[in-house]
Amino acid sequence: MAKRDFYDILSVPRDASDDDIKKAYRKLAMQYHPDRNQGDKDAETRFKEVNEAYDVLKDGEKRAAYDRIGHAAFESGGGGPGGGPFGGFEDIFEEMFGRFGGGGNGRRQRQASGRGSDLRTSVEIGLDEAFAGTKKTISVPSSVSCEACSGTGSDGGTASATTCGTCQGAGKVRAQQGFFLIERTCPTCGGSGRTIKNPCKVCGGAGRVQRERNLSVSVPAGVEDGTRIRLSGEGEAGLRGAPAGDLYVDIGIRPHTLFQRDGSNIFVRVPLRMTQAALGSQVEVPVVDGSRARVTVPAGTQTGDQFRLRGKGFSVLRSAARGDMYVQVMVETPQNLSRRQRELLEEFEAECVKDGRSSPESEGFFAKVKEFWDGLGR
Repeated sequence: MAKRDFYDILSVPRDASDDDIKKAYRKLAMQYHPDRNQGDKDAETRFKEVNEAYDVLKDGEKRAAYDRIGHAAFESGGGGPGGGPFGGFEDIFEEMFGRFGGGGNGRRQRQASGRGSDLRTSVEIGLDEAFAGTKKTISVPSSVSCEACSGTGSDGGTASATTCGTCQGAGKVRAQQGFFLIERTCPTCGGSGRTIKNPCKVCGGAGRVQRERNLSVSVPAGVEDGTRIRLSGEGEAGLRGAPAGDLYVDIGIRPHTLFQRDGSNIFVRVPLRMTQAALGSQVEVPVVDGSRARVTVPAGTQTGDQFRLRGKGFSVLRSAARGDMYVQVMVETPQNLSRRQRELLEEFEAECVKDGRSSPESEGFFAKVKEFWDGLGR
């Protein structure tokens, strides 16, 4: 079955910016994450597609190659061990220019050593959890060290590796392709330069098997939406006892019903009755840590006025400092008036017109309007 277009998978146009691609990825990764779709094979497939598409489109060189020739840029001449994303182009450019730049890149060094691949997953937390910090248990499907052979790849766990006959221990093979001499990871030994004489019956000599692991992730207080946490050595297990890769956990924060966050500061919108704003009052507002704060609202407060509560915001990562909390006031116009309430407001309005000082903004505005019309002779 033909692979879907990476831009279609992320639902972004081909000229989408890096930020738009990142936002689309985070949204879809949260939607199809296995933890939120237990047992849903379609969601699992979509999650893998989304991660594969983002892995290419977030990288400028990979994206440029994909835009030129599509999925063929990553087929690496038919795949096989040592293939994978961008393999063909990296082989060509490394053969031509790598000797002048101090050797191959990190990806090829990792393949040659058999080091496990890095993994990426995501977890969603609430704003209160981001404020206080939390621990989350995540489920990660990955390759782990084979217990039957203790990761050696040899039957019974005894070392019986011999020099690979295909690459003669180099871990790489070369082939002529047109004008280019292309170097690839050896398909027989996977780049290790050694083969197993008596491979383990459980893992087939790879030294690792597929399994789902549960890991605990410590999320620090003050973490921001989009933060990436690295768990060293928690990625895929390496081939035949080689070091494991790393696991990267992207943190997403759910919107809150009361609070809005801006960096280390936090905002809460508080509606006030017209009389509270006009006469002045005291109101009790919630704080993100679950406590309460009392705010004195002075007489004559207007919609849009803000009151600052120092040190009531989020912790600043790697610092003892804390942000502030801002109480934003919205003066509410009364609705569904009773007869008595209407009578009182009509009396109040009559007094306002007679006095002319209780609404200075209104009086000033309409005075300027009168001058404008007078200037036009109307």
